[in-house]
Amino acid sequence: MNKIEHKIDIAKANISKATAEIIDIQVIEKLLRRYYEYGENYSVKAGFDPTAPDIHLGHTVLLQKLRTFQEFGGIVQFVVGDFTATIGDPTGKTSTRKALNQEQVSNNIQSYTTQAFKILDKNKTEVYYNNNWLGKLNLSQIIGLTSHLTISRMLERDDFSKRFKASKPIATSEFMYPLLQGYDSVYLKSDIEIGGTDQKFNLLMGRQLQKIYGLKKQQAVLMMPILEGLDGVDKMSKSLGNYIGVDDKPFDMFGKILSISDNLMWRYFELLSSKTADETKQIKEKLHNKQAHPKDIKVSLAIELVERFHDKGEAKQAKAQFDKVFAKKLIPDEINKFSFDENKGILDILVQTNMVASTSQARRDINAGAVKMIQDEKTTKITDEKLRLKKGIFVLQKGKKNFAQVEIKGQIDENR
Repeated sequence: MNKIEHKIDIAKANISKATAEIIDIQVIEKLLRRYYEYGENYSVKAGFDPTAPDIHLGHTVLLQKLRTFQEFGGIVQFVVGDFTATIGDPTGKTSTRKALNQEQVSNNIQSYTTQAFKILDKNKTEVYYNNNWLGKLNLSQIIGLTSHLTISRMLERDDFSKRFKASKPIATSEFMYPLLQGYDSVYLKSDIEIGGTDQKFNLLMGRQLQKIYGLKKQQAVLMMPILEGLDGVDKMSKSLGNYIGVDDKPFDMFGKILSISDNLMWRYFELLSSKTADETKQIKEKLHNKQAHPKDIKVSLAIELVERFHDKGEAKQAKAQFDKVFAKKLIPDEINKFSFDENKGILDILVQTNMVASTSQARRDINAGAVKMIQDEKTTKITDEKLRLKKGIFVLQKGKKNFAQVEIKGQIDENR
């Protein structure tokens, strides 16, 4: 095997790592060959609707794969859906999604892209705003675009099919969404497009429209799995409270990653870590040969992610704080975890975490000095029965042996 073939094999292994499905892998192989033989770069498109100002680790699965492509000759086409966000992606929705106005979109874009560049190489990323071309389509062009997709084909989509059968309204604008996303690929002449498995219909629309509009190529499609949340059951979501935000405090992020189950650990490792396929294989072998403990692997992942979204110093400090609180057995390794909305009263929290039987009992325990709150390295005795906890992660202690981990969430956006 010559050097170029070896490089292509390495690139394919890392690009394919943890993917759910790749359509037309031959296209990707040809693009890699041209890159290694002639130095020709290729384009990898991903669209992001700025429906929220911040992102969680579930969103970064795609960003991490884009970064992998950048390491092997890919130039990322980062498409900000400032036009399509005003429609709202209907994928996976049980009702028509509330559209955003331009002011909301603009406010979200800056925050979103800033966080995205914590992963992507700015020098290998081209940022596009699809309002620049979609906003200029005239009525004749829009009608022409709609002629390429039938209503019956659209109703084959699982989300639309369920809503139609349940007699729930489907806005005509929602039918436009996959066409507009597909047209982005026509305008940008994309070589590859990536997205989640729930985006398959939209991603294939790009291939179809490139052919219809006479491009001499059809983009390859790469789909990534949907990342489960901390519960290991539902997809990561802010509205479900099972998320890790990229702007979480270092200690909170570190602790959340350490809290995932051993089974979920590999899912997170494969989808979020920047380690190569060979490095991941070696780590698995160490665990299989009992040369490593699952907790060690979680710690290494936690350090990597905190470094990525904060810095090395904060990652080191977060680990030290975690070791001081947990490793020294100040609180048990296994404690029940709960989450509440912001401004929840301490009396209600004590009852709903099953630490006390009633609010009157909670009031008596607080007045007796039996309730403490542990956060980072600090232990504070709770003396105010009217206390309302703010956003963050805390451990509540009542007496010597009664503990509960509590996460207080900020305001919930139903679109996230």
